[in-house]
Amino acid sequence: MTTNTSQQNFDPLDLNAYSLNKLPKKQLTKVGEFFKSWGLPIAVAIYVLLAYFIPIPILNDKQQIMFALFATSLFLWISETVPNYVTSMILICGLVLTGILKAKPAMATLGDPVIWLNVAAFILASALVKTQLVKRVALWLILRFGKNASAIFLTFLGINVILAAFINATAAKAALMMPLFMVISAVYGAPGTDKTNNFSRNLVLYNLVMINASCNAFMTGSGATLLAIALLAGAGCTIYYFDWLMAGLPLVIGFGIIGYALGMRFIFPVSKEDTLPKLEGGMESLKKAYEDLGPVKLNELKAIIVFGLVLLVWATDKIHGLNATVVAMAGAVIMLTPQFKLLNWNDVDVPWHLMIFSAGAYALGAGLTTTKLMDTLTKAMMDTLGLASMSYFSLYALLTGIFIASHFIFQSKNMRTIIFMPIVIGIAQELKIDILSLAIPVALCINVCWSLPFNAKPNAMLYGTNKYTMGESFYYGFVMSLLYWAGLLLAGATYFKWLGITPGFF
Repeated sequence: MTTNTSQQNFDPLDLNAYSLNKLPKKQLTKVGEFFKSWGLPIAVAIYVLLAYFIPIPILNDKQQIMFALFATSLFLWISETVPNYVTSMILICGLVLTGILKAKPAMATLGDPVIWLNVAAFILASALVKTQLVKRVALWLILRFGKNASAIFLTFLGINVILAAFINATAAKAALMMPLFMVISAVYGAPGTDKTNNFSRNLVLYNLVMINASCNAFMTGSGATLLAIALLAGAGCTIYYFDWLMAGLPLVIGFGIIGYALGMRFIFPVSKEDTLPKLEGGMESLKKAYEDLGPVKLNELKAIIVFGLVLLVWATDKIHGLNATVVAMAGAVIMLTPQFKLLNWNDVDVPWHLMIFSAGAYALGAGLTTTKLMDTLTKAMMDTLGLASMSYFSLYALLTGIFIASHFIFQSKNMRTIIFMPIVIGIAQELKIDILSLAIPVALCINVCWSLPFNAKPNAMLYGTNKYTMGESFYYGFVMSLLYWAGLLLAGATYFKWLGITPGFF
């Protein structure tokens, strides 16, 4: 099934059309063209100036070089002068050549357990894609529960949360769900990409927000979340899957329910008339797509059993203590075993460019730890801003608020995570506060990146539906960001305290 637009000549429900191993080609802006031509000389100048010509009094020689490598890497990552994985390789070479790290620990970051967790998760997700199980589940849910306007929004909330547990690629989730809400938009009076109304506007923007926000419910929800966990592991902190689930899931569900009501009633108000179907046949087309899948196949049952067992073991990790990476790898092994007849290696879609990028990010973390650069910079920042005299609640509110607001500027969740998580860890260590009491709330903001088309891949994909303008996207995203922040503050004062994450501040 395709959406009812002339612009799309492929099947958006086919997740294989969105291979994560195939790098998307982007049309360069004038700024992009400039950095493509001049970015590398600028990067060299940044490194040389910061390492050797602009002394920073609070830093020693090694910290000065590490700061120069850090700043240069950030410039290359953000400007996209070269692909992010190339920047990571440049960074690893720089860490070794400058003597910050030995070759073995610098290059061993590609073997970090979080990298293997990523690989195993992509193998598991590939089985769901190949068997079309996720397509069947999404279609069944919308046909079974999407009986009226309210039910449709809450059903999409459920679909987003379910998919976030299985697929940590937000672009793939957007590709799966786009045709569903495009057809429903047509049913409610906004067919194609040349018509919209407040119902359609709310529906697409709500899904955009929840595609991202639902990732916060699970420790494996996104690559950036796994990156944060790796950085915390480097600081000696262990987070269990169950603990993350108990913290993130209620926050996401509560946010999703209130966000739906807020959008429909106040942000882009929908009249009672607009909540009534305007076009016949839309649901029938979804029903036909579901019927075309035929009966549940043996391979779908195999995928359900293996993934279900993996999730069960993950969710009970506090009881048995089994390593989450090993559990995921065991599931991947079963799926790839020829006798199981479910997957072969050619079916697996592992984005190795992202793995290499992550390895560079972890190497950066190792360099920051070795030189204690962030400790020095954090102490200076705390002295300047007076953070040491702040109450826990003030720190909690400030750090989560800054991290959420940063998504208006940064184009990468990974970049935000790399920059802010070490700072949060350093502040907690300096103030002798439990690291996780600050780091978990901040980490639950990682996937708040929904206000502008450049903030994340799903944003760019859904902006192409032409159901809303960039200004409307910013307005909706800004209000939802404030709502999420308010929910996070409330959670910190209530059930986070009951879970032992926060000390409580009321």
